[in-house]
Amino acid sequence: MTFCLGIKTKHGLVGLSDTRITSGSETTTSKKVFTVNRQKHSFFIMTSGLRSVRDKAITYFSEVIAKSDGSFTKLYQAVNEFGNQVKVVAKEDKEFLEEAGLNFNLYSIIGGQLEEDETPKMYLLYPQGNWIEIRRGTPFVIIGNTGFGNPVLKRSLTYDDTLDYALNCAFLAFDATRISANDVDYPIDTMVLPNDTYHTIEQRFEQKELEHISAFWNNRLKTAIHELPAEVLKKAFEANDQLVDHE
Repeated sequence: MTFCLGIKTKHGLVGLSDTRITSGSETTTSKKVFTVNRQKHSFFIMTSGLRSVRDKAITYFSEVIAKSDGSFTKLYQAVNEFGNQVKVVAKEDKEFLEEAGLNFNLYSIIGGQLEEDETPKMYLLYPQGNWIEIRRGTPFVIIGNTGFGNPVLKRSLTYDDTLDYALNCAFLAFDATRISANDVDYPIDTMVLPNDTYHTIEQRFEQKELEHISAFWNNRLKTAIHELPAEVLKKAFEANDQLVDHE
């Protein structure tokens, strides 16, 4: 499984991806992000799904980028082309994968800002090659292991938040997933693209660099639970003589 998260705020984009690859009982580490940085032209792709499908689609797309990247002036155009390459891989491999009992599934988060984009854009691309745009109403999207990080983001993140705050939320969403799922783990890769900079900043973080944040968050959660204004819940421990067992 995978954890890849993209966040769009009014200040720009944040991306975070784990690097755990699970194949049967074996686990390895591999980058799940593909990045392009050119003058006034920057985007990144994070993927979740079969590694063989991902590698083939990225390889095909890289060849297109090498020949005609300059023809893309808005991000949706690059998204469409990557979707085309995913469709090509599906035509080549889907039937054989399904015969082997494997689903053809490659979900992608694509974020960036190209020359004619007024602001950075973010899209979720489906295995069928179609996409949706991530907008301010729900300013984030997770692919891979989605269930554990969603509550953190839904409770804390808004479109108006700063990129620093958004990255903090992204890490806590990853941390909640890592604790709950053994197929998501360090190291993590982060991508930050502030408005109108046209340059995605990439960083990799190891567990030792961030474990003090996890410990801080755990302690704060325990303290908050102790300090909940939950006096009314004490009634749960009181016997109620008015209750009658009719069974």
